[in-house]
Amino acid sequence: MTLSFHWFLPTYGDSRGLVAGGHGTFMSGDRPATLRYLNQIGAAAEDNGFEAVLTPTGAWCEDAWLTTAMMVDTTETLKFLVALRPGLVSPTLAAQMAGTFQRHSQGRLLLNVVTGGEPHEQQAYGDFLDKEQRYARTGEFLHVVKELWNSHEPITFEGEHIHVRDALLSNRPDPIPPVFFGGSSAPAGPVAARYADTYLTWGEPLLAVSRKLEWIRRLAVDQGRVLDYGLRIHVISRDTSEEAWAEADRLLQGIDPADVERVQASLARSESEGQRRMSELHGGSTDRLEIAPNLWAGVGLVRGGAGTALVGSHAEVAERLIEYSKLGIQHFILSGYPHLEEAYWFGEGVLPILERKGLWSHPSRPAAAPVATPFAASSSS
Repeated sequence: MTLSFHWFLPTYGDSRGLVAGGHGTFMSGDRPATLRYLNQIGAAAEDNGFEAVLTPTGAWCEDAWLTTAMMVDTTETLKFLVALRPGLVSPTLAAQMAGTFQRHSQGRLLLNVVTGGEPHEQQAYGDFLDKEQRYARTGEFLHVVKELWNSHEPITFEGEHIHVRDALLSNRPDPIPPVFFGGSSAPAGPVAARYADTYLTWGEPLLAVSRKLEWIRRLAVDQGRVLDYGLRIHVISRDTSEEAWAEADRLLQGIDPADVERVQASLARSESEGQRRMSELHGGSTDRLEIAPNLWAGVGLVRGGAGTALVGSHAEVAERLIEYSKLGIQHFILSGYPHLEEAYWFGEGVLPILERKGLWSHPSRPAAAPVATPFAASSSS
């Protein structure tokens, strides 16, 4: 299996410390998320061989579509994994936007469909459906979007939440953007199995990840489908294990207890099963944060969503990634603080190890050509 690695765009701001908030909670880094800075991260990701960058969605960050569209001309091969919330835009418009993005970026769009797990944030956008209704709507939304991407004839659909009549795209996307989708609750599984191209999960111990993937695989088999799988996790990779754990400790020491209290109180309102699982890994305590070999739950003390990090030497981090890959994980969506510098730590430290093992290759770097020595004497001289 050839592995794909993706990086993250912190469109809420960056920092040398952990940025508190997210997923329905205000957050802002002390290194502002200017377009200039985000372009630096994009360049670092592209140079180091990351295939794409994930851009989040929510009231706590900049708009994903507009931000990535403004970055297309500053990159050459980097793809953009744009987060999209069904229900906040019509499926016909979303399908059209994806087609426009594909044409102007020469096919560099991937979509991350986010159903939404924080009712107070959804309601701020005018969405008052409950959790099961939101997942049902996501399924209907993706059904219409995928039909529009593939159909030469007008589409009419009358669902419980989505209604379109004689919808047709004048210019369908080519290639069709892959759909990434995550969700750990019961209503998420059937939607993922039927419509996702890549199912995403956050970083948990191997056994928990294995069980979740088996759950989705069984549901996908019932739909006659085979999915790819991805892992969203942070990384702290250094030349030695001691250096990496010292960095994790520095981040931990920089956490304001008031931020832990504020963020955990906000996340307690979440209806997200994935968020509940993340919160259980640390329990709001700093006592035992290494929950599995090289797996650290400290990020989740102050950050919603993906709350774990792989911490260790480059060789240790590479080995842990290989272990996840043996479960079927093909896509790794990574991040680290600050995102610009950490892209180089990982790109220059871990990716060469995986390349030597034949598990990864730079997506845009040509193979090295044989070196010719000018004016070399011939064997006959």
